[in-house]
This record gives sequence, C-alpha cells and structure tokens, in this order.
Amino acid sequence: MAVSVREVAAAASVSVGTVSNVLNRPDKVSPETVARVLAAIDALGFVRNDAARQLRAGRSRSIGLVVLDVRNPFFTDVARGAEDRAAEDGMTILLGNSDDNPDRERSYLDLFEEQRVHGVLITPLADDLPRLERMRRRGVPVVLVDRESEDRSFSSVAVDDVVGGALAVRHLVESGRRRIAFVGGPTTIRQVADRLEGARRAAAETPGVTLEVVETESTTVLEGRAAGERIRDRAPEDRPDAIFAANDLLAVGVLQALVMLGGDVRVPEDIALIGYDDIDFAQAAVVPLSSIRQPAWLIGYTAVDLLLREAREGADFTPDQVQYQPELVVRESTPR
Repeated sequence: MAVSVREVAAAASVSVGTVSNVLNRPDKVSPETVARVLAAIDALGFVRNDAARQLRAGRSRSIGLVVLDVRNPFFTDVARGAEDRAAEDGMTILLGNSDDNPDRERSYLDLFEEQRVHGVLITPLADDLPRLERMRRRGVPVVLVDRESEDRSFSSVAVDDVVGGALAVRHLVESGRRRIAFVGGPTTIRQVADRLEGARRAAAETPGVTLEVVETESTTVLEGRAAGERIRDRAPEDRPDAIFAANDLLAVGVLQALVMLGGDVRVPEDIALIGYDDIDFAQAAVVPLSSIRQPAWLIGYTAVDLLLREAREGADFTPDQVQYQPELVVRESTPR
C-alpha cells in the first residue's frame, strides 16, 4: 500500500503542511526539519504523487501527441523534437498512434482530455475539426503537426507538400524521365493528396510527360512492396521509367519488389525512384534513395513551442502558422 503524507508527517513529528512545504517550498522550512522529513520519506519509501497534485492544480505537466503512424521514422523524429522542447519546460510527451484510424484518434483525444494534459499536438486524419475546436474552447491548447490549418483558426507546423511533390517530379523530368508513376494513398490523407497535387503540377509543365497514380491502402513498406510487384509484373514497355513514392517507407517497399524479391528491374537504369521524408532508412537502402527532406525534429520542437505560447497567453494568443520548405536530396536511386 502506498505511504501517505500523513504517515510521513507522523514519523517526522511534524504537520502535514510542513511535509508539503518540504516537498514544494523547502526554503520556508528550517534545514533541521527538512532533514527530519527527508529521513522519514526515505525510511517509509514515500513516493510523491505528482499526477494528483497537477490535476488538483487543473492541468498536468504532460502534452499529448497523436501521430498517423508511429512505425514511420518521420513521426519518431517529430516526437523527439517535441520531447526535447517539452523537457526544457519540465514537461513530458504522451504519444498516441492513430494508425490512420479515426476511432483510435478520438479515443486518444478523449484520454488526453481526461488526463487534463497541458495541450494536444496532432496530425489529424480528417478536414472536419469540430472535436479539436471543442477541446480548445474548454481551455486545451491544440496545435496541428505536419498539417496546415486552412482557415488559420489553429496554430500549425508543416512543410509545403505541394512544393515537395513538384520538387520530386521536376527532378525526375530533368533527369530525362517521361513516364512517371505516383505510388501512394489513400488520398484522404492530406499529405498524400498535397504531394500528388504538386506532382501533377510539375508533370504538366513539360509536354510529353505523363503521370499515373498507383494508389495504396496505406503508406507502409508492405503496401509499397505490393505496388512495386504490380509494376514489376508488367511488360517492360508498359512500365513507368520513374516512380515517385509518397513517403520513404513506400519507396523502400517498391525498391524491394523491383530489385530484391525476384525482380529484374534495375534502379535507376530502368526505373528511377524517389521517396519523401528522408528517413535514415532511405540512405541505408540497398540502393540509397533520393528523397524529399522534411525537418522532422524541428517540426516537433516548433509545435511544442507554439503550444506553450498559447497556454501562457490564453485568449490573447493569435494562432500562428509555421511552414517550412522541403529540400531535394539526390542519391543513387535517381540519375545525378
């Protein structure tokens, strides 16, 4: 059974208020009394219940973070940036993985509200955001991560994915490719839709360039492998000469299907391949992958910074939208 503050007070022959002062305001207590109380804490094995104390104060020292897919190293790096910024203010990050599932997203939001988190960072699944609006009206700051707030009603930190998609396809076109396939989905994920939009715009800039869409059910390695197998199994003359994958996990899967799992396709000689996010696995792939880099750590760090500002300023806070620019990283999977 947990040791109570009253038991510590009795063991040290002091009041409960004195124990509270030792724990929270030791400068108000004589050194001799502090030593006696600490000795009683050590002897009894008392563990301070910070969670209860914070909830009594109305808000915890934790920040909720909901991401689309925790298996994607991009979101791991976002979480690390968020964690580093939160630690600077003595806070912690509670990580939730929606797994592209609206029901799981809602359950995490419910849990975080019950825990009275300091605020919520989220990569939301849908364009309809009434749940987040209600949370904010109840005093819970909300920041969108890797997703813009179109009506500017929420603070957000994101990368211009339309520009990123265009960067990828322009690079493929400039290297002489004309039959390009976009591998990704579902397009209900805003980031996928924006990258496809940028790809279409770039393809339309050059006569003779075509862009087909090979849609996937998710943005995982397995889905990329399945898409790569469908492309590999076509007659050589029917294959694209370049593939733009909506993220690096998809690109890794495509690469496995083309060159490793019985494939006879050479990358980049037969098909050039570029991904998105520039995760560590991209550089370590059997053919190092070209990619569109996002500053994942910085996105997480900045999101927490915005959330803490909103928590401090309250009704006086004006939502802020931070947009970073993507960067083309060229490796061996595309011609230089």
